[in-house]
Amino acid sequence: MATDYDAPRNKTDEESQAESLEALQASRGGSAQTALIDVDENDTAEGIDLPGADLSGEELTVIVVPEQSDEFTCSSCFLVRHRSQVAKEKNGLKYCRDCEG
Repeated sequence: MATDYDAPRNKTDEESQAESLEALQASRGGSAQTALIDVDENDTAEGIDLPGADLSGEELTVIVVPEQSDEFTCSSCFLVRHRSQVAKEKNGLKYCRDCEG
């Protein structure tokens, strides 16, 4: 069946919002909701970072690669970019295309 989306609606926006609010309140039953966290069974406690957790005993396992000869560090956003991204160079400082404005 075709629907005419240009036809006027029977209810005003205020009426439909009020009904939606009433439906939400009725479905909640007026009780307080609790937050649920979806945790996969395969996750371990090591995979979850808690806010304010003490990570001073942790070691980094990332290998840091020094800036290559065909790269530069933007003087505005400090991101390492390929030299093809240089938009301007002013007073010996290089700026990327995103920061040239």
